[in-house]
Amino acid sequence: MKRILITGGAGFIGSHLAERLLNDGNDIICLDNFFTGSKDNIRHLIGNNKFELVRHDVTIEYFAEVDQIYNLACPASPVHYQYNPIKTMKTSVMGIINMLGLAKRCNAKILQASTSEVYGDPLIHPQIESYWGHVNPIGVRSCYDEGKRCAESLMFDYKRQHNIQIRIARIFNTYGPNMALNDGRVVSNFIIQALKNEPITVYGTGMQTRAFCYVDDIVDALVKLMNSDFSLPVNIGNPDERTILDFAKLIITLTNSKSEIIFKELPSDDPVQREPDISLAKQQLNWEPSTCLNDGLIKTIDYFQHLLFDKNLHNV
Repeated sequence: MKRILITGGAGFIGSHLAERLLNDGNDIICLDNFFTGSKDNIRHLIGNNKFELVRHDVTIEYFAEVDQIYNLACPASPVHYQYNPIKTMKTSVMGIINMLGLAKRCNAKILQASTSEVYGDPLIHPQIESYWGHVNPIGVRSCYDEGKRCAESLMFDYKRQHNIQIRIARIFNTYGPNMALNDGRVVSNFIIQALKNEPITVYGTGMQTRAFCYVDDIVDALVKLMNSDFSLPVNIGNPDERTILDFAKLIITLTNSKSEIIFKELPSDDPVQREPDISLAKQQLNWEPSTCLNDGLIKTIDYFQHLLFDKNLHNV
């Protein structure tokens, strides 16, 4: 049994991670400022004597005695991280400085939830961990991309200077229950539009690619990485690459929707290709995703159906 701190613990991935680690018998401190996280995601955990919920912003120092730290605190969708780009950068940079300071004081292991966005709009495909990326440092997405790259740099500075035990997960596109209605990413957007029989918005030609991984698989990889002895960055995602246009058609089929597909201009710096090479995760963690896309999407569609139904009932 360990005492584990999860920053962003009421968020999409964080809430699933909190439940998994709690079920494993650990004491959990869930830290969140609820900018994008939701109490609804962890409400069923409140009251468990091994679970503690703390409203706190990681840009402010936090003190506790812990064995492990999972740093997941940061808005992850373009809609949210571009809403206040300065705050996004502060969350990534000041947040990891504060958490690394805590790890140093407690001699705790720390895992940074990094992102595939450190690769930017990649010039190699699929993306491997040794690739340094192709990022626009002054673009509208740079607050997130460069913030995460800076966090990785700080992780290694603390490792070299203070011998901190670090773990870095470069998380690719993730989906599943507990995504917010206003998440703004492609999976939630398409599902909500399809369930409402509204036009599905595809940006550009729809030929840009993504590779979607179900949240339970992501959580399994994070736990395995934390408990491994591997300190270099590791890609965590599903190499099942799809075009956005094909993905939209799949959502229409699975929801039995009457939605039509409409096309809009591609946002600035939007990556053309995204697919992880997970050879390192297979080798070092004995991990690869086990949830097929259709099965994961059916669970996610069911979640959004209930969310929309409950919201409609509430508005009646």
